[in-house]
Amino acid sequence: MTAVDAVSLAVREGELFSLLGPSGCGKTTLLRLVAGLEWPTSGQVWIGGRDVTRTPAHRRPVNLVFQHYALFPHLTVADNVAFGLRYLGPPRPRRSAAAARVAAALELVRLRGLDRRYPQELSGGERQRVALARALALEPQVLLLDEPLAALDQELRQAMQLEIKRLQRAVGITFLLVTHDQQEALALSDRVAVMSEGRIEQVGTPLEIFERPETAFVATFTGAANLWEAEVLGIAGHGRLRLRLADGLEVEMPAAGGAARAGDTVRLAVRPEKLTLRPPASPPGAVPPGAALAALPVTVEERIYQGTRTVWLVRDAAGGRRVVHRSNAGSPGGDLPEPDPQPGNPALLCWDPRHGVVLRR
Repeated sequence: MTAVDAVSLAVREGELFSLLGPSGCGKTTLLRLVAGLEWPTSGQVWIGGRDVTRTPAHRRPVNLVFQHYALFPHLTVADNVAFGLRYLGPPRPRRSAAAARVAAALELVRLRGLDRRYPQELSGGERQRVALARALALEPQVLLLDEPLAALDQELRQAMQLEIKRLQRAVGITFLLVTHDQQEALALSDRVAVMSEGRIEQVGTPLEIFERPETAFVATFTGAANLWEAEVLGIAGHGRLRLRLADGLEVEMPAAGGAARAGDTVRLAVRPEKLTLRPPASPPGAVPPGAALAALPVTVEERIYQGTRTVWLVRDAAGGRRVVHRSNAGSPGGDLPEPDPQPGNPALLCWDPRHGVVLRR
């Protein structure tokens, strides 16, 4: 069985970098390789300009925060935070210096005054902060976080995301985070590496990953579930491609996915929130260059109310199923009506061609 395969990755000093992907994609194995809990059969691990490939875990300038905290129930908060300091190599901090480190770490995670409590007397979020404080007290070069918020409920998880971001900025060290939660990676990270089956599909800022996915996997994993097969009709200039979808609709799209020639088949992705549904009209045919919208006849199959948004499932003439999201914040006004189409009704599926992405083959 292959665990991770030919991964080459550089994390910048002082950034919060996330490894994002589904279970079994290799992200935790990669984190363990950095931590020294696994050794690679080939390749190297460098930290701070130093090769640590064969350096034991306890001698690497890193610390790992586990998903389930791993706190000692019989020790107080202060003793849990101080635990690792007693095992530091020489020069080991004096007792007063160690106490100062513990106090500073607890101050950083906003747990001052709770140092004499035991883990069972704390909330889930407070226990997570103790685990962070214990790691930070050792002053690592790199802090490794293995899905640290997975055990928290949604509201507490969102609060802790803000805390981790604030903490990373306060201490200024490199954070390497493993998560399978797309929203968590986007909210926390300076950059994200999306992984699939032991390989890195794309590295970029949250904006680049979300708005400009490079592969079908990245597009679907981050929620852009609408994919079309299209034929390249030609190059329209300014890095744009003229495409024809299966039902004959022609659009111009940015050619961000790489080189393509007339006659090639490519995949086109449009995020659900970039799509709108309009009342049915006569088939629009080809969309001329410069037109505001691409419009595709569809039939509404399902309407799902989700509180902050409404989701429609629609099917086009070629049999493809599409997903449309609309915020329930209210109609934006202007010249684009926001109808409320019902299941069984025809509609036009519309989008601005600039919001589409041609994926890398």
